Order: sequence, then structure tokens, then C-alpha cells
Amino acid sequence: MSGVNGIGQGGMGGAAGLREIMALRQQIIDKSQLLQQVHAPGGPASASDSGGFAGALQSALGAVNASQQNAEGLSAAYEKGQVTDVAKVMLARQEASVGFETTLQVRNKLLSAYQDIMKLGV
Repeated sequence: MSGVNGIGQGGMGGAAGLREIMALRQQIIDKSQLLQQVHAPGGPASASDSGGFAGALQSALGAVNASQQNAEGLSAAYEKGQVTDVAKVMLARQEASVGFETTLQVRNKLLSAYQDIMKLGV
């Protein structure tokens, strides 16, 4: 009962539900590839073209901001009854939360590194 027929009966119409799942899957794959590029030695090529570390940081902050705005928009649409897929809303909110927590941890590490550098004697 929890097979493919269960999904189709749960509110997501057959082909439309499959398209949404495939779109979400592609988003996850794209973000995974981006994370692999960031963790690779030398970082992503776009970061070096757009100002190195500052460009990469600005790009990451822009992505986190976009994720938070998307989650906020989906939440508002769900509250108005325009979006009926609660899983999509919760996924967007969780993605925004993880992005924010990651940004906060990066900020804390940068601040700690700055303070360590300032403590060094000249």
C-alpha cells in the first residue's frame, strides 16, 4: 500500500508527482556537485574568476539568502492554501535552516581565526 499507488493517492497526481520528485532529485544532485567543487583542492573555478575568497563567500551568502526566501515564500503559500505539498515546504525550511547554521559556523570560524591573528606578536 505504501508503493507507487500509495504516492499517487496521497495527493500527488501520478505524472505531476513524479516530475516534482525528479526535479527535487536534480536539485539535490546539483547542490551535491557544487559542494564537491567547493571541497575540491583549489575550490570552484567561478570563485577564482569572481574575486577568490570574497567572491566565493558572497556567492554562498547569496545562495543561503535565496534558500531562505524560497522557504519563506513556500511557507506563506502553504498558509494561504496555494501549496498543498507539506513535504516540499518542510524540505525548503530545513534546507534554509541548514544553510543558515552552516553560514553561522563559517562566520564563527572566521572570527576565531581573525582573533588568533590579532593576538600574534609583530
